[in-house]
Amino acid sequence: MGPHALPLAVLRLRDIVWRRRRELRLRTSADARRFVHQVGFCLFWPTHGVEMPNLLQAIAGNARPLSAGYEDPAIGKSWNWKDESLDKRWWYYGKLLRRRSTLVSLDLLPAFYALSENYGDPMDYLVEYQEGRLSAEAKAIYEALLEEGPLDAVRLRKESHLSAEQAKGRFDRALVELQADLKVLPTGVAEAGAWRYAFVYDLVERWFPGLPEQARALSTREARELILLRHVKHLVAIDRRHVGAALGWRQADVDRALAPLLEAGALVEASAAGQVPATLITTRRWAGEVRSALKSMKLPASPHAGHGRSGRKGERR
Repeated sequence: MGPHALPLAVLRLRDIVWRRRRELRLRTSADARRFVHQVGFCLFWPTHGVEMPNLLQAIAGNARPLSAGYEDPAIGKSWNWKDESLDKRWWYYGKLLRRRSTLVSLDLLPAFYALSENYGDPMDYLVEYQEGRLSAEAKAIYEALLEEGPLDAVRLRKESHLSAEQAKGRFDRALVELQADLKVLPTGVAEAGAWRYAFVYDLVERWFPGLPEQARALSTREARELILLRHVKHLVAIDRRHVGAALGWRQADVDRALAPLLEAGALVEASAAGQVPATLITTRRWAGEVRSALKSMKLPASPHAGHGRSGRKGERR
């Protein structure tokens, strides 16, 4: 269900949670830190078709699209705060959800790591490569960082033998591949390259050394429940058929995580009058407002959302 199919009252509640109101907009980097901690995870900039809070609109205090233009002061502020944060471990920043730039609060990061292909051994990548789940370019980049330590993007291309002009696209795609599986992340900015601006990259397990141990305490099911609960909280309400779309999860994975949350009452179902099965999933906090909004609105039928890939085989324990 796209946001246009939700009751107006639900969209107004999202504007409050997502800080898309002028009086609630983020004014300082400290505000941004609190915002990411509050929502758990968000996109850096808005992405068409992805229902999720994002830092840019929270800074702007409205739902402006990215097409508003790069001269937009909110864009400059978001970029500067992101650069300021890279070496401070305020949050996780990298191309994670839908392979877009994502911010994740550190309390929720172990759950995302528990769903990745990582088990905390720096040599895990070799198994993935041998099984065809890691590209040769990603392997080369990972090994360069493993052997040389943190590297700016210019030197990283050289050390991974991808510095040729025709290899730039393969290098960029491999960097995204590694970030999406929580193997590599940007940790600073260096004055390098033609523009005197290049990200410095490091290994996730080296930047967050306690992360693998924290993730090992979670089963795959528990990790999905933690993420799903926070996701629905910051969405206020969403069609249960589409709840996993932004996360890239298969519907079967969504259903397995959703069932115990519904049974425990952490999440609840809501539907328009006479509509069976229930259409929307919400939290106990928002249930009254969502049901009230639905009383005067019959939700239109919507096509089934496409399934994402979980990228995970079996349970962690």
